[in-house]
Amino acid sequence: MARATSRRKSANRTPQPTADPLDTVRVGIYLRRSTDDEHQPYSIEAQEERLRSYVDSQPDWAIAHRFSDDASGATTERPDLQRALSAARSGLIDVLLVYRVDRLSRNLRDTVTLLEDLDQAGVVFRSATEPFDTATPMGRMLLQMLAMFAQFERDTIIDRVIAGMERKAAKGLWMGGNRPFGYQVDRAHWKLLVDEKEAAVVRLIFNLYVRDRLGTRAIANTLNEHGHRTTTGGPWSGHQVIRVLDNRIYLGELTFREITVIDTHEPIIEAAQFGEAEKILTIRSDGHTHRAASDSDYYLTSRMRCPQCGKAMLGSNAKGRNRTYRYYTCFTRLRYSRTRCDAPRLDADALDHAILTALADFYRDHQQLIADAVHHARQRHHDTHSDRAGELATIQTDLTQTDQALDRYLAAFERGKLNEETLANRVATLRTKQKQLRHRHTELTAQIDDEPVMPPRATLRKIANHVDTIIETGTDLQRKALVEALTHEVKILGPGRFQPVFRIPRPDPTETTAAALPATTRPKGAVRTMTNMVGRVGLEPTTGGL
Repeated sequence: MARATSRRKSANRTPQPTADPLDTVRVGIYLRRSTDDEHQPYSIEAQEERLRSYVDSQPDWAIAHRFSDDASGATTERPDLQRALSAARSGLIDVLLVYRVDRLSRNLRDTVTLLEDLDQAGVVFRSATEPFDTATPMGRMLLQMLAMFAQFERDTIIDRVIAGMERKAAKGLWMGGNRPFGYQVDRAHWKLLVDEKEAAVVRLIFNLYVRDRLGTRAIANTLNEHGHRTTTGGPWSGHQVIRVLDNRIYLGELTFREITVIDTHEPIIEAAQFGEAEKILTIRSDGHTHRAASDSDYYLTSRMRCPQCGKAMLGSNAKGRNRTYRYYTCFTRLRYSRTRCDAPRLDADALDHAILTALADFYRDHQQLIADAVHHARQRHHDTHSDRAGELATIQTDLTQTDQALDRYLAAFERGKLNEETLANRVATLRTKQKQLRHRHTELTAQIDDEPVMPPRATLRKIANHVDTIIETGTDLQRKALVEALTHEVKILGPGRFQPVFRIPRPDPTETTAAALPATTRPKGAVRTMTNMVGRVGLEPTTGGL
C-alpha cells in the first residue's frame, strides 16, 4: 500500500531526484499514426524517439509500458489507447506521455473525458512538445485549449475533404468504395465501365422481376442455381436482389449527398424498365422485404426466438386479394430466404389472441401456481442472502476506511503537512471511490430488502379483470403494453405449441389498483411458465427467475 501511495505522489508533482527506487515515476508512452498519411507527418518511429529522449531528460522517470495505435483520432475505440487506460486504472503507470495532444484525440469532448479517466486513476497526462502540467488548473486549461485547436484542425480537414468529394461528384466521377455489381472501376479516370458478364445478370434480374413477375427470393434462388455469385463471391439473397432493383446507378446516374449527375457512365437498364420495377416494388412492399410498417401492431415483438436459428421473430405481412395477412417470421428468412432458415411463419392474429387469453386465465384461475412460484423465488432470494450480506459487510468496511483516509488528509492539510495540490488530487480520488462504494451499498441493501412477496388475491383478481378489459376494449398499443409488462418471453415448442413465461409483478404499497399495470416497463417478481396448447392450456411445473 505504501508503495502505491509513493508512486502516486511522484506522478502528481514534478519529480525530484531521490535514491528511493519506490519514487521512480513509471511512464507509459502512447504513440499514434493517423490513417490519413497526408495529414500525419509524425511517424511512429519519430514519436517514439522524441518521447524516449524526453523521458531520459526527466529525473527518476522510466518507461514502464509502450502503447501504439495505427488509427484515426476521431474515436477513442483504439486497442492500445484502451490498454493504456486499463494500465492507468490498474496502477501500472504514473504518467501517460504523448508527442502532441492530438495524438491522444482530435475531439475536444473525448479529450476531456480521457483526462477525467486518467485523473480519477491518479495518472498525470503530459505532452513532450507542449508546456502544460495536468496536475495544475492552469495546465488543464491550457490542455483543453490545445484540444480545442486539435478538433478545429480535424474539422477543417473533414470540411476540405467533403468539399473535394462534392467537386468530384459534380464532375460525375466515381467516389470510391465497393464497386456496384455490373461495373468495374477505371481508377485512372475514376469512371465506371460496364462489366458485360455481370451486366447480363443485372438484365436477367430486371427481366425476371418485371417481365416474368418472379419474387425477389425466387430470383435469388434462380441466380444461385445457375451458379451466379455477388461481387464478394457469395450467394444471392432476396435482399441483395432488391438492392439491384432499387439502384439508379444502372440508369447511368451517380449520387453523392445532395448531388445527382446523370449520364456519367453507360447505363445497363432502360428507364422504362427501371420505372416499371419501381412500381412493382411499391405494390409488393418489397422495398423492406415485406417487413411490417409498425411493430406496434405485433404484441410479441422481441418476445420470441426462432427455434431453428435463434434469431428474433419479427412482425411481417403479406397482401392477399381481400386482406392483409399478419405473421411472425424469422429474421433470417425475412432477410435472406427459406434456404437459409425454413422455420414456418406463425399466424400473428391467432398467436396474439392465444397469449392474451392465456395471460387472463393465468391471473384469474391459477393463483395457487402463482403462490408456488413466489415461494420458490423467495427460497432463491434467501439462498443468495448470505453472499450479498458478506459483500455488504466488505463494502461497509471499505467505506469506513475511505472516510478515515479523507479525515487524515484534511487533518494533515490543516497542520501544514500537505500542500493544496496533493490534497486536491487525493481527495478527488477518495471521493470518487466513496461515491462508488455508496452506490454499491445502496444496491446491495435494496437487493437484500427486496424479498419476493405474494400479491394479495384481490390484487390478482383486479389484474385479471384489467387484462380482460384491455383485451375486449383496449387499443393495439394498450394490448402490446400489457404483453410487454406481464410476458417475459414466448418459447416455440413445435407446430401450434408455445410456452409463454409470465411475470408476476411485486405488490406496490403505494398502488392499490392494477389500472397502471400496463405502463410498467420492468415489473419485478417471480416468474412461472405454462404451455398454451391448441384448444387448451396446460401447466408445467417449472419456475423462472426474478
